[in-house]
Amino acid sequence: MIAPRSWLPTPVLSILLLVVWLLLVRSYAFGHFVLGGSLAILIPLLTHRFWDARPRIAKPIALLRFFFRVLGDIITANFEVAYLIANPWRKLKPHFIEYPLMLEERFTITLLASTISLTPGTVSANLRMDGKSLLIHALNVDDEEALINQIRERYERPLKEIYEC
Repeated sequence: MIAPRSWLPTPVLSILLLVVWLLLVRSYAFGHFVLGGSLAILIPLLTHRFWDARPRIAKPIALLRFFFRVLGDIITANFEVAYLIANPWRKLKPHFIEYPLMLEERFTITLLASTISLTPGTVSANLRMDGKSLLIHALNVDDEEALINQIRERYERPLKEIYEC
C-alpha cells in the first residue's frame, strides 16, 4: 500500500484528473475548475490505500532499451502476422504454451503478460494462481522451447534486471 506523503500524493494523477474533468464538461468556467480541482485532490487521497507500491526502476537506461526492443518486435510481428494471414495456403500451427516464470513481483509479471499480448501473434491467456507460470497462446509455433527461450531472453530477463534486480 502507498501511504500518502502529503495532501497531494500523486500530483501527475491529480493534474490528469483535472484535465479529463474539464474536457468532459467542455467548459473552463471557474466553478468547473473548483469542482474538478476538488475531485482531483480527493480521489487520490481517498483511493491511495488500494494502490500497490510503486515499482522502483533500478536501471532506467535498460527500461528505455526494453521499450524500443518491444516496439521493434511489435512492428516486426505485425508484418509476420500479416504475411501469415495473406498466405492462406501456409499451414498455421497454433499452440498453447505453459511458460514457467522467473519473475516474482506482480507488477513485473503483469508487464511481461502485457508485453506478450501486445506482440501480434501471441496472447497471454492465464496466470496460474500460484504465480509460477503463464499460459500463452501463439499463432504459429514450430518449436515450443525456442519460443520460451525467446520470451525469456527478450522480455523476462530485461524486466527482472530493470525492476527486481
